[in-house]
Amino acid sequence: MNIVQSPYFRRACRKLHHDQARPVNDAIKHIVSDPACGEEKKADLAGVRVYKFRVLDQQCLLAYEYDERTLFLLALSVHENCYRDLKR
Repeated sequence: MNIVQSPYFRRACRKLHHDQARPVNDAIKHIVSDPACGEEKKADLAGVRVYKFRVLDQQCLLAYEYDERTLFLLALSVHENCYRDLKR
């Protein structure tokens, strides 16, 4: 499966420390193995799925879309900001 990162996702990953990057990589591996694992959103965010996981006692959300051959990583952020930023 091809993995494509959006510029917004790439910027968020660059800001992570090394101890924060491991849970993000584990979450991506989990999504690749089961793309339907995330919660599907409705209305403005139709077609977007969100996978929730923890990084250093803080809940993070990874927003993505997928088709048969490609996984599009859209956003990575804490819960408070994720949906607001995705709507932009």
